[in-house]
Amino acid sequence: MLTLSRLGAHDGTMLVQDLAGHLALDRDVIAEIIERTDGVPLFIEELTKAVLESGEHGNRAAATLAASPPAALAVPATLHASLIARLDRLGPAAKEIAQIGAVLGREFPYELIENVAQHSPLTLQAGLRQLTDALLLFCRGVPPQSVYLFKHALVQDAAYGSLLRARRRQLHARVAEVLEQHFADLTERQPELLARHYTEAGLIEPAIAFWRRAGAVSLTRSAHREAIGHFGRALEILGAMPEGEARDRNELDVAVAAAVPLIAIHGFGSAQVEAHATRAKGLANRVPRSPDRFAAHRTVWNSSLMRQPIPKTVSLAQDLMHLARTAGDLRQLAIAHRALAYSLFMAGRLAEAADIFSSGAELADNIPDSEFAIYGEHPSMVCRVNGGWVRGLMGFPETAADLGEAGIAHARSQKNPHSVAWALCVVAHAYADQGEPIPALRVADETLEVALEHRLPQWLADAHTVKGWAMCRLSDITGGLIVEEKGERDWRATGAVLHATRWHSMLAESYLLAGDLAATTMHLAAARAHRESHGENYMAAEIYRLAASLSLAEDASSEVAEHRLNEALGIAREQAARLPELRCATMLARLWSERGRRAEARDLLAPLHGWFTQGFDIAALQEAKSLLDALA
Repeated sequence: MLTLSRLGAHDGTMLVQDLAGHLALDRDVIAEIIERTDGVPLFIEELTKAVLESGEHGNRAAATLAASPPAALAVPATLHASLIARLDRLGPAAKEIAQIGAVLGREFPYELIENVAQHSPLTLQAGLRQLTDALLLFCRGVPPQSVYLFKHALVQDAAYGSLLRARRRQLHARVAEVLEQHFADLTERQPELLARHYTEAGLIEPAIAFWRRAGAVSLTRSAHREAIGHFGRALEILGAMPEGEARDRNELDVAVAAAVPLIAIHGFGSAQVEAHATRAKGLANRVPRSPDRFAAHRTVWNSSLMRQPIPKTVSLAQDLMHLARTAGDLRQLAIAHRALAYSLFMAGRLAEAADIFSSGAELADNIPDSEFAIYGEHPSMVCRVNGGWVRGLMGFPETAADLGEAGIAHARSQKNPHSVAWALCVVAHAYADQGEPIPALRVADETLEVALEHRLPQWLADAHTVKGWAMCRLSDITGGLIVEEKGERDWRATGAVLHATRWHSMLAESYLLAGDLAATTMHLAAARAHRESHGENYMAAEIYRLAASLSLAEDASSEVAEHRLNEALGIAREQAARLPELRCATMLARLWSERGRRAEARDLLAPLHGWFTQGFDIAALQEAKSLLDALA
């Protein structure tokens, strides 16, 4: 592709003269053409041709054009008028064929216009030949294997605009009929073609159906923005239907489908998704027997998860479980298990969450992937990666790794970039919680590749936070903090507030490594405030452990640090979070050891370390083992 800027007077004149050939135009005529076309090459071409075609034909053409004043040549004031005049001069048959072609699109095959036009082959081919001779159409191939292309979209627009509204609708309806009857393969691949023609024909119900189908086809290619456009057209047309249950049912069906690409593009916590979910739930309440009712309520849960306090999220997930059990739908039950388990995880109820994640994965394993397309996720993947994250916190790092890898493999098998980025990002966080920066960085980098390629803002932000955290632990503190801060800012920009305790805790730990105690204090305060306002408790033990580290860095009394560590230990034990408990116990045992309380330190740490049956190569267990050896 070459981008042409506007031509200057000299180049414009050369173009006009080249087009005119032996029919020399008067300089005043050329100057008027240049002035009126403002240097746009296409305009110069078309206006020059219009002027040439308006003159007498034969040997007197040059003399007539040269002798006539500009006003007598009736140079059209606009390109549109010029193109219409050229079509009119070709005669009614050629003009009608150009109009039909314009309805078909910028490019159309001979086979299609032949079926739509209903002219004899001789008449049709003669009209097409006139249009190509006039350089209004380009032709590739020989009929009936030929394909025609309007020279420019403006040529198509001019021909289309010359149609009366009733005739235009009639032609669009005829095209839709021909496409359905004779071009089934094409419409199967590109249902938006039929959708457009039905829309322009004013046939609302089939138009909505085919826009809905077009959105679904786009989703199979992970073309989320394209899908949003198709679903948006369906919702727009629905406004023309009379109010009532039929309209509400149709709108709910499209709204539920549109939620999937909206979430992928804007993130679960965006204001757009929240507004869309609220609308869908309102429709579902007006059509209580709709099969989409559960899906609409699930979208509300998902949006609330990212933006509302956790107790509300738990309540909405319990409502989902009730709806699924009442319906006796195994697919809905699997989704409800995933929702309730994640809500409980965020509330810090790890043991309950782990069991429900496990049950959800088992349910989903017996249901085909296609059954979950309406939700834009598969519980088998979501339950495994998040179940792995929870199991890691509960003290089973190897089980966590196995579940995480299984979830990633499932996402890859679906060939869905959104699912792949999602699975990778959760596994990256699980590694971070185990204190393992190298695998966390590796998985975060892969997440970034997928999210960048497919423009997935939520997973981009999420992966940046893990990447920055890992960089700080691998000694690139300055660079890591820049990346980590970017991730936190970008996450907030999606509209989500969930995980604020996590982002601020991770940043507090990174700033503590950098020796910036003021920034550490600020982020810990933000983490505590969010925990208190939103009930996001799964990071509570970590907040107190970091607060203890901060107090030691500030040279506060060891009693302050000990108090905070005891708070952390109490929370971790209550949550069955063995890994955070081990970290806190190791830190407290070291503190006691330094104060001469070696036996107490050993008695605290030894039983806890002895409880673990796997994951002895992770940093937390190695650090505890090293301290125990020293205490022995």
